[in-house]
Amino acid sequence: MADPQSNAPSRADAGAPTSGVIHVRTRLTADFTVISNALAQRRGSAVTVGVAVYISSLPDGTLVTIPALCKHFSEGEILISRALRELEAAGYLERRRERTPTGHVRTRTYFYDVPCGDPDSGPDPDPDGPPEPPRPRRPRKQPVVVAVTPPSAAVPETARASSSPAEAETPVPPADPDPRAVAVLAGLRRIDPRLVLSEREAARLAPAVARWLAAGMLPTHITDHLTARLPDYFLTRPVGILAYRLKETPLPVPARSEEPAGHPMVVPLRNCDGCDRAFRSAEPGRCRGCRAGDQLRAAG
Repeated sequence: MADPQSNAPSRADAGAPTSGVIHVRTRLTADFTVISNALAQRRGSAVTVGVAVYISSLPDGTLVTIPALCKHFSEGEILISRALRELEAAGYLERRRERTPTGHVRTRTYFYDVPCGDPDSGPDPDPDGPPEPPRPRRPRKQPVVVAVTPPSAAVPETARASSSPAEAETPVPPADPDPRAVAVLAGLRRIDPRLVLSEREAARLAPAVARWLAAGMLPTHITDHLTARLPDYFLTRPVGILAYRLKETPLPVPARSEEPAGHPMVVPLRNCDGCDRAFRSAEPGRCRGCRAGDQLRAAG
């Protein structure tokens, strides 16, 4: 008699998880990109991770501007620009302004597999050779603000020689921006939703807006000047366009003088010697009606 057979499915492996995702691995030999778990599992916006993975998969020389990324993704310019800013703040993306051999200045974008990597490294090592030791993480350079003494308050040579180098290089915190200027910049997004500025960008533009306000320009005039005839697509951050439009300060409004030149002199009021009626005349005498009556009586 034949052995009994069962149609029931075989029991799952003892080591397989009972819940969650189960990976079905396929060894890829072409058309794949290596992504670090720190980037793929980054907490926060899914758009940021998607933009980072897409940029990592592109060959060198591909445009990764905001309009180019908007053509690939369904998200708009605001979400794409926010994702690029987050990647730049995290150290995965860096923009540099470099001069080409022809003398033109262009912005080059570097994307790092590891944050704050070295873009000037050599070619990729041989995959069949021994693995290279991991490179140390390069810290990001922090800007140093050095105090500058104005000419009117120059320090004497004796005091300058006695001061230590540590005191001379003490960073000075930047002054708080003008609240009126910050309010004008923050209100630009109501006119054009693309004009979203960060706190650092607003602090950069606030002194120029404050100079426009000091010159007598109203906040509505400054807003109209900054939002008029903007391009359909921004190739860079909007702070560059706004800084260019605020580069020149308008002339201040001239002060009003109490007695402008060429103003006609007011003729004083006088009482007529004949009828005591008030009339304007440079010299005392009789009014026009009394003079006309005197002429009629003399003619009659």
